[in-house]
Amino acid sequence: MAVFKIVHLTKYQYNHPIKESINEIRLFPHHFENQEVLQYQLLITHNPDVDISEDYYGNRVGNFNVLDVHTEMTIESRMLVRVNHSLKIPEIDATSVEDIQAEKEKSIMLLRLCYLDDIQKQNEIEAILKKINIENKSIIEIAQQCNTYVYDNFTYTKGITNIETTVDDILTLKKGVCQDFAHILLQLLRTAGIPSRYVSGYICPNESGLRGEGATHAWVEIYTPKQGWLGLDPTNNIWTMDNHVRLSVGRNFSDCTPIKGTFKGLARQTLSVCVSIGYEDGRQFEEINDVKLQEVSSRVKEQLDYMDHLQQQQQ
Repeated sequence: MAVFKIVHLTKYQYNHPIKESINEIRLFPHHFENQEVLQYQLLITHNPDVDISEDYYGNRVGNFNVLDVHTEMTIESRMLVRVNHSLKIPEIDATSVEDIQAEKEKSIMLLRLCYLDDIQKQNEIEAILKKINIENKSIIEIAQQCNTYVYDNFTYTKGITNIETTVDDILTLKKGVCQDFAHILLQLLRTAGIPSRYVSGYICPNESGLRGEGATHAWVEIYTPKQGWLGLDPTNNIWTMDNHVRLSVGRNFSDCTPIKGTFKGLARQTLSVCVSIGYEDGRQFEEINDVKLQEVSSRVKEQLDYMDHLQQQQQ
């Protein structure tokens, strides 16, 4: 059993005033059987009203607007979470993919979580499964071997991928971060016929020195009839443990995006994210990321460049 104090701070800055910022957030930790939310607080500059709803996958979603003119916006999510289990190796379970076929056909949710992404290199995914040799193996065995394959054959490297990186790109690069590892594993598992979902959350530091600890993290959960949802972390080649804190689940990253939105105005935006994780004994870990945002269209970029030029002339 472990208790974590997590602070997730997101700051947007704009080089020109903007207005009518409309936002959607998924920063609310889940109440799961093995995860208890003891405290939660959400702080947003300009103090907007936040409407809370639940999406298709059961995630809590917040929607808010900042209509007034502004040049920055900060969203701070604070939580105290207790994780009550340490799942390392699931129980022996001989359930095969064929054994859950009937259950999948009765559940729209499970069927959705078996749909494959339309990629150009699907033949490479199938070749990997053939190499692993998934014939006559249980769901647990297939999942573990796919998890190990991703860990062994893809290099954990920061800064070369982003939220727009596709499965095809990752197969070419053979490098990436936790989000990329999760997307590759999902394509493998779904091709094998195993219902699988993307999980976003945090991995809290421990003595093991895991990749991605002290920061936002992503992993995968598979469905088994006897044990329900079981978590696999391909970035670290482990089953999820009591230092994995869940935020949201979905088909892929786009279903679990922590913050997304739009605004009116011609401005360049910069995004900084800081995650701080503390223990009951006072230990503290922090990771700060300056995120490179996707390039705007060439027309908008020209307008922004022109505005920057005018601003420099006025100085």
